[in-house]
Amino acid sequence: GGLIVVVVVYLQFQGYYPTITETLTHGLFQTVSIATTTGFTTADFAVWPGVLPVLLIFSSFVGGCAGSTAGGIKVIRWLLMYRQGLREVQRLVHPSAEVPVKLGSKAVPQRVVDAVWGFFAVYVVVFSVLLLIMVAAGLDQVSAFSAVAATLNNLGPGLGAVASGFGAVGAIEKWAAVCGMLLGRLEIFPLLVLITPTFWRP
Repeated sequence: GGLIVVVVVYLQFQGYYPTITETLTHGLFQTVSIATTTGFTTADFAVWPGVLPVLLIFSSFVGGCAGSTAGGIKVIRWLLMYRQGLREVQRLVHPSAEVPVKLGSKAVPQRVVDAVWGFFAVYVVVFSVLLLIMVAAGLDQVSAFSAVAATLNNLGPGLGAVASGFGAVGAIEKWAAVCGMLLGRLEIFPLLVLITPTFWRP
């Protein structure tokens, strides 16, 4: 909700659209579509003024709810990492305290918290590797970053050279994008398990 307000107010303040109706329509639809990694657009948000294009790309990292087909890291993982961060701050203040990570009134098992951090760590490594490949292949940094975000988060549209699609980029960038889409859709771990030698040992 807050992101929608920021986008609509910024567009209206800049006078990007002639009427408030157009501002509300395009601002609301693009924000919801990108934040939930739906990928549909009714306007070219890549040419919106100021920080809005980057802000919308960043919103795709949040993704949808757990169990949904949305991309991104997922809301529940971000919430658990936030709660874990708060717990570590509390432990610095009270080193001997037993502070559980809670969702609602229920304590989250440490194994679940570890799995969330494990996913986040692997996500960052995969994102970094794909980003380096894109940049090494010749994409500028903005296009490369948004391309990896768009594919790994199953978002669709990007910025710069990939704002209108991946048709204009080279073969290496396209293969990196394919890998990103597969890893993003399967949430990384299942695909990594398949290429792990121990998985195939009897």
